[in-house]
Amino acid sequence: MLDVHFTDQLGQCIELDRVPERIVSLVPSQTELLFDLGLGERVVGVTRYCTEPADRVAQVSKVGGTKKFDFDAISALKPDLIIGNKEENYAEGIERLQQQHPVWMSDIYDLDDALAMIEQIALITGVDMRGNSMCADIRRAFDRLGGKSERRTFAYLIWRKPYMVVGGNNFIHHLLGRAGFVNAFGGFGRYPAVEAADITKARPEVVFLSSEPYPFTAEHVDEFESIAPAARVLLVDGAMCSWYGSRLLRVPEYLQGLCDLVGEPRRGAA
Repeated sequence: MLDVHFTDQLGQCIELDRVPERIVSLVPSQTELLFDLGLGERVVGVTRYCTEPADRVAQVSKVGGTKKFDFDAISALKPDLIIGNKEENYAEGIERLQQQHPVWMSDIYDLDDALAMIEQIALITGVDMRGNSMCADIRRAFDRLGGKSERRTFAYLIWRKPYMVVGGNNFIHHLLGRAGFVNAFGGFGRYPAVEAADITKARPEVVFLSSEPYPFTAEHVDEFESIAPAARVLLVDGAMCSWYGSRLLRVPEYLQGLCDLVGEPRRGAA
């Protein structure tokens, strides 16, 4: 039996008397992390937005969405650990869960935060050696991130009607900065709503259209080429740009691909 206190990334303390065996994850990227740490058999509940690994999570009980929990379903699972995130979950729901269950919360702004989260979750669940090894591999992968974007400015769209972009002080802003991109809206709030005229005025050299949370597709490319005629408009995998768990092992290669793609001639260019 354990009698251990852990402090989460919000400075809140949780006490565990044993290694968790019944885990509920309320965050898609952290669900994927649990499985990649070899903890899949302990995951008893996930949200309907937890889609990876697809073949495994399909068999796991669903406990509502990231912003609307099914409290009865969670209680019925008798979790001995719930893992959430400040940005992706909602404070009222988390506070209600904390009254009955140990809840460990992450709060991610940059790569160091993500690595600390991985190490802490691995420690709490008794697989700290796997977590440390994973973090070492992620650090090496980012150290190998080679060709940068030549400091090209970007606008990263996450929503339509209204248009919403990635501003400063968030994980997407940080990851693209690691690849050398400069956020044209970095001086704004974290996820500001903007007008088409604001995007035009910002004159980004690249417009990234994310696959999530709004599912931008090829049909939206022309729309943004008219809004930002000097920009290269690219569809991007939102999970690769925003998930902060084990997927980070593949992110540097993906970012390198974006850098290479931005360096190619634009569609229709001579």
